[in-house]
Formats: sequence, C-alpha cells, structure tokens
Amino acid sequence: MDVGFIGLGVMGRPMALNLARAGTPLVVWNRTAGRAGPVRAAGARVAGSPGEVFERARVVFLMLSGDAAIDATLERGTPRFAAHVAGRVIVHMGTTSPEYSRALEDDVRAAGGGYVEAPVSGSRKPAEAGRLVGMLAGDPALTAEVRPLLRPMCHESVDCGPVPNALLMKQAVNLFLITMVTGLAEAAHFADRHGLDMRRFLEVLDAGPMASSVSRVKALKLLARDFDVQASISDVLENNCRLIAETARKTGIASPLLDVCHELFGESAALGLGGTDMVAVIQAIERRSAGLA
Repeated sequence: MDVGFIGLGVMGRPMALNLARAGTPLVVWNRTAGRAGPVRAAGARVAGSPGEVFERARVVFLMLSGDAAIDATLERGTPRFAAHVAGRVIVHMGTTSPEYSRALEDDVRAAGGGYVEAPVSGSRKPAEAGRLVGMLAGDPALTAEVRPLLRPMCHESVDCGPVPNALLMKQAVNLFLITMVTGLAEAAHFADRHGLDMRRFLEVLDAGPMASSVSRVKALKLLARDFDVQASISDVLENNCRLIAETARKTGIASPLLDVCHELFGESAALGLGGTDMVAVIQAIERRSAGLA
C-alpha cells in the first residue's frame, strides 16, 4: 500500500518531498491544493480528500497544526473516524498538548487502529535537507514499522517510550531552543547597540564553545535582518511557548526563562511579526530599549 502524508505546510512539504524523492509510494493531501504541486512533480499521488489517503495507505503521517485540524481531518467524533483509522497506523508528527495526544491514541486504538507519536526537532532548512531529528513514542511494534519510513526525513530517530513521551521530549528540547534563540537575539542587540563590529561578534561566537548549527544559522539571519520564516513567531508563541507553559503549570514545574520568552514573543506578535522568523523577536527587545531611552 501507499504511505499517506497529510499537511504540506512550511515543514510538511519538504518532508513529503524527501519521502517522494526517496521512492516512497506516497499519496498526499493538503487543504490548499496548490501546495501539492512540487510533491506531485516528485512522484507522489495527490488525493482529492483525506478519505482517499486513508483508503490507499496503511501508514498515514499527519503534519498538521493543532488539535482542531487533526480532529477535522480524521473526522473524529463521527462514524467516519473509525472507517479512516481502523487497520491503519496514524502517525502524529505535529505539535499538540501531551494530553490531547494521549486521548487521541485511546480513540484510535478503540476504533481498531494503531497510533504513533513522531514529532520532529528542526525547522524548515533541516526539513529541506532531510536532517530532522525524530522522536518516537507508542507500541514498540508500531514504532518499529514507522522508523524506516522516517529515514528520508530524519537523520536520527530516538525512541522515547510510551505516548505522550515523544511530545514531552519535544517540549523539553524546544524550551531550550526558544530560550537559546531569544538569548542570541538579546546578545546581538547588546553588541549592536554598543557599536561592535557585528561580523566579528559572529566570528567570536562561531569560534567558541556556544556555537551550534542553530546559532550559526540564526546569527546570520540577525546580521542580515533576514526575517524570512524558518520557524515563525506565531508558531513559537502558540504551539511552543503556550503549550510548554501549560504543561509546566499542570505538573507544578517552574519555567522562569520560558515565561520571559513567552512575553517577548507575545509582544512580537502584537507588532505584526507573527509570520516572520523567530529571530524577529529582536524587534520586541529593540522596542523595550527604545522605551528606556
């Protein structure tokens, strides 16, 4: 049978392209049909509806943003839900709360299907290069079935145990990412306002122990004032800061650095920067500095 892939957004389209280019027999669907063109050109079949994907595929990847989009695609809460998932493996690759994922697993299993969490770490550029890191959670037999299918998309896949451990793992990793990129933006702002040569700032950073693939990419974007989206302000705010903070509060965990970042990304969104890259948070920091002048 074909492998299904639903959701061809900023991350989903390059991921599906890598699957198709690797020779995976792929059937895809996206709400905005025009985004499917490059994947079709790479050899994938484009379905006319989500139902067609479920008819043709045993394993269906969902790269969708948020609970509502997933529920609508699966037609959860209707008799068609069982028809879509029975006998299939539903692979949740998007970002939702751990509680939602655990409940969805229960519903899929009750309807006769299998369920695997497989969120990824990385943004658009790693997605295009097939260099994402996959996190797997679920029944070991099902994760073993899904793991080989991740290879064109992920250079590493890590088993995290039962659902929802993969989403919890992603939240922990993203908490570090958010605070790191925000700290980099603040450091760049500090250096710039002191009149330092910004290329030398990047040179020192790149040569030192704090350098990483993330710092190298994001520092260059800050230098160039390049806010073209890799991971958007809106996504970081709604699908990361908010969800991670909610998880922390529900489990009695303090998150002081995340809370500051959450506020800054909220300010960035209020400035109309929701569709820009997360490094545009520097503009919220700049605005605060202007208020101190």
